[in-house]
Amino acid sequence: MSNIIHPVDRDDATLSLLLTIWEGSVKSTHTFLSDQDIADIKPEVYQALEMIEVLCCYEDDQGILQGLMGIDNHKIELMFISENARGQGIGKLLVNHAITQWQVKSVDVNAQNEQGLIFYQHMGFQIINRSEFDAQGRPFPILHLGLK
Repeated sequence: MSNIIHPVDRDDATLSLLLTIWEGSVKSTHTFLSDQDIADIKPEVYQALEMIEVLCCYEDDQGILQGLMGIDNHKIELMFISENARGQGIGKLLVNHAITQWQVKSVDVNAQNEQGLIFYQHMGFQIINRSEFDAQGRPFPILHLGLK
């Protein structure tokens, strides 16, 4: 049965699998990032997966993890769906879970990630602010979204 898993084991094997999902997702949706940018960000993502307050995953009918979401302080800090599972409603399930179970009220999205922005707007979020740099000071503009 397909479901959302929480808590998620944060052993090395699971974190490596989640990092693989992240990397595949980023390569298909964050086309503004170079291969070097992705390599530079990857250790930060691994650390975030280890430390984030709430880590939820989506598991398909075969028991394979296909999506992940990290929540901290009522904010979606990261959400990525496996390349081969995009467009199947997994993101919608995860976001709805975040809103209903974790009282999520905000999310940030890269300004250059048009697919992500459209998705979050469809889910009821609206742009409330913009930063010209990401949280690490890199020149990737961020849109700060709040739930309507």
